[in-house]
Amino acid sequence: MPPFILPELPKIPCALTAFARASVLLLMLASLYGAPAALASEAPAAGAGMAAAAPANAVTSTTTATNPASKPAAGSAASESVVTPHLALLLPTQSKVFARHAGAVREGFLAAVKVAGKAALTVREYPLNGEVADALRAYRAAIAAGAQLVVGPLTRDAVTAIAFGEPVPVPTLALNLPDQTGRKPDRLYMLGLQVETEGRQAAQLAWRENRRRALVVSSGSAMQRRLYAAFTAEFVRLGGSVLSEIATADPQRLKSALRGEPDMAFIALDFEEARTARPYLGSLPAYAGANANGGERGALAGHDLADVGFVDMPWLIEPDHAAVMLYPRPAATTPELERLYALGIDAWRVAQLLSANPRELRLDGVTGDLLLLQGGLIDRTLRAARYAEGRARLIEAPREPLR
Repeated sequence: MPPFILPELPKIPCALTAFARASVLLLMLASLYGAPAALASEAPAAGAGMAAAAPANAVTSTTTATNPASKPAAGSAASESVVTPHLALLLPTQSKVFARHAGAVREGFLAAVKVAGKAALTVREYPLNGEVADALRAYRAAIAAGAQLVVGPLTRDAVTAIAFGEPVPVPTLALNLPDQTGRKPDRLYMLGLQVETEGRQAAQLAWRENRRRALVVSSGSAMQRRLYAAFTAEFVRLGGSVLSEIATADPQRLKSALRGEPDMAFIALDFEEARTARPYLGSLPAYAGANANGGERGALAGHDLADVGFVDMPWLIEPDHAAVMLYPRPAATTPELERLYALGIDAWRVAQLLSANPRELRLDGVTGDLLLLQGGLIDRTLRAARYAEGRARLIEAPREPLR
């Protein structure tokens, strides 16, 4: 699928459509945030994506949207016969399931391009349909067309296919982690929004605040189970103990679990479930991942989560962060899509660092403090906050993870 050139950066509205069933949303987010590959393939097709999901064209940092059905002229920069140095952006903007999530990443990426101004490499998009084979074809086409840097793909299946079955001749920033372990290509780098990061760092926050005996409240969803598992493993590694786990927010079971005298609770639930469960925990200090941050839900929602400590990215809890203030906010959206928008911003910023010195990478990013580790993984250290007086307030805590 040859890429096309768009004339000018479009401004994409974030008008969203609601999914008919919450299970579809959970499956889609699970695939994007690193769920097993089967989850992505089993997810039913969703409705329309972002109101202005990426057109089936490529884009440069200085061009404008054209008719998606238009074809590049022979001999143009988008022609397969012309090799043009560029940065290739591979996102599933043509996928029925992932279009609006990919659209949020794309919007953040292009916002960062616009703020940066003139760049060394032109940005060219390669829209994907969500299939692994399509991602591989686009990756090979980008390399053949002269890509010197690749950002994407976004879904875990596609990242796994490139990590373990494809030559990686140029620096490639994947926006997810593969679902296999093993040696990866030297030029492959990985930046993602895995819930395991939240679970580990929530455990570290609780440990720093002298919590040692945990009650865990979780749900049956795959993503929340992974959050629970990551918290438990890290909390036990640090020396804490998990007294009991309740796989529901049932009030009677919560009251019964409190008799074991835990000194904290970890809430591995979605935002509305957390609001329901928190009052039944009484004055017990509670912790959570980014699931506890419901965005601008109002003071009532904040009061329901009183004294819940959680971790999230600067984009959502540190408005006076220097980089956060630099970039425009998307139109009305959800916290999940805001996080993907922020991922797009940091993807652009990291790509610029990779093109300069891929062996040393540190960035005070809008998604967290980013650090390149051995094996190409880019680690994120999140910010900590706590609900007080109906609002989430930043906690001045050490940012370095406990070793």
